[in-house]
Amino acid sequence: MGKAEKGTPKDLANKMKAKGLQKLRWYCQMCEKQCRDENGFKCHTMSESHQRQLLLFAEDPDKYLDSFSQEFLDGYTSLLKRRFGTKRVQANNVYQEYIQDRHHIHMNATQWETLTDFVKWLGREGHCVVDETEKGWYVAYIDRDPETIRRQEQLKRREKFEKDEEERMQDFIKKQIELGRSKMNDGEAQYTELQRDEGETIALNIKLGMTKQAKPKLDVAGNILKAPSTSKIKTQEKIRKDAKRRTALDDIMEEEMKGKKLKEEMDVKNQIAEKVQTKEGSWLTKNIVVKVITKDLGSKYYKQKGVIREVIDKYIGLVKLLECGTKLKLDQAHLETVVPSKNRKVLIIGGRYRGQEAVLKSIQEETFSATLELQEGKTVDGVPYEHFSKLYTS
Repeated sequence: MGKAEKGTPKDLANKMKAKGLQKLRWYCQMCEKQCRDENGFKCHTMSESHQRQLLLFAEDPDKYLDSFSQEFLDGYTSLLKRRFGTKRVQANNVYQEYIQDRHHIHMNATQWETLTDFVKWLGREGHCVVDETEKGWYVAYIDRDPETIRRQEQLKRREKFEKDEEERMQDFIKKQIELGRSKMNDGEAQYTELQRDEGETIALNIKLGMTKQAKPKLDVAGNILKAPSTSKIKTQEKIRKDAKRRTALDDIMEEEMKGKKLKEEMDVKNQIAEKVQTKEGSWLTKNIVVKVITKDLGSKYYKQKGVIREVIDKYIGLVKLLECGTKLKLDQAHLETVVPSKNRKVLIIGGRYRGQEAVLKSIQEETFSATLELQEGKTVDGVPYEHFSKLYTS
């Protein structure tokens, strides 16, 4: 039977059917061909194009299987992160939204046979937090983005500082209250009953204070310079009066001012550190070999070597691991340079000769530096390890 003519009701019906999702068992992942019925799928499997794709798959089946599995993992986790964030959600709900796209990677083309196996694998590899309930499996995405981790660490440090400051203030207030109570108990007056014998008269001895302040006597025979001056005496009396007027509230206000000044100094130090980091700039450069030094991604990627394929936003690079081929987006704080063996090519990423290629001639382990020979023949001594890294050659 021939193909329906364009614009006919049969052609429109076929287009409407092709828009929706079809049955999974009539889909060929290698050819990315969706058939509407069993007869169409049988005809496709007998076609010459399908046979050629099968021959390609037979040459290296692990390559295609790993590729499809990685694409399925990226699509599922990307939807989970973008749509639900770090919230706990049912795994099947995420999967139903993922398969709404006609061109998604089907699970029968991956290394996982069922959605349960895939969810368990996510939990073992540390991509998500998984748990099983009566309603099914639930997943919660673990955000390991370097920028998110940095913001969380800053928030934790700020909360710890504020908590310590508040605890110090509470301890100070308690000490002031206890000190005030002890002073009240020590200086409490004891009152007794007034008793007077018969015929006894009560005499009051009242002495009026001097209207004028007595001036200090000067020893004329002695040295006049040794006598205290009136201005000095007034200053000392003022200090005594201020000390007497000082209350616990003044002490609390002074402690609060100290805490505010300490917080302002911490903020200034953080700003200076950020400015210094910005001034120093990024050392990430394309096509250099680096080593992963963070344990946040799990022991699988710790101490793994990779090559920087792309520099994103100055301090973040797209790293492709050399051993497993996995691509990771990492901050430069989670990476370190790689020192190759002698007579190997390196790329200078810091200092005066930044951006130039060189050859490693010798290594000074005592000073953590090396001697490099530039392309122009010039030899540079004492180059620190962090100023150069191994150059990737395919």
